[in-house]
Amino acid sequence: MIRHIILWQLKEEYPAPEKYNVKVRIKQELEQLQEVISGMPSLKVYIDGIAYSNADIMLEASFVDEASLKAYAANPEHAAVAAQYVRPYIQRGVYFDFEV
Repeated sequence: MIRHIILWQLKEEYPAPEKYNVKVRIKQELEQLQEVISGMPSLKVYIDGIAYSNADIMLEASFVDEASLKAYAANPEHAAVAAQYVRPYIQRGVYFDFEV
């Protein structure tokens, strides 16, 4: 099993209410991918971090193997969600993948 963790910081230009709406939309759009992408038993997006966190959003996903993770990265539905709902709002992101 492969775990895929991403932490994102939103661009600073958004006021707090708009940031929250952006986070909610990102969460909705990414989590619906679990229903359409095979080899991914779980995908959860966290948007309500503790105030002193230095990231705004965390994605945590599981994949049955590395091939499934690579297929997810190349999936056109994932690419469309990332291009429309994630990348335009993100200032910085880091990810960490590991085997469990």
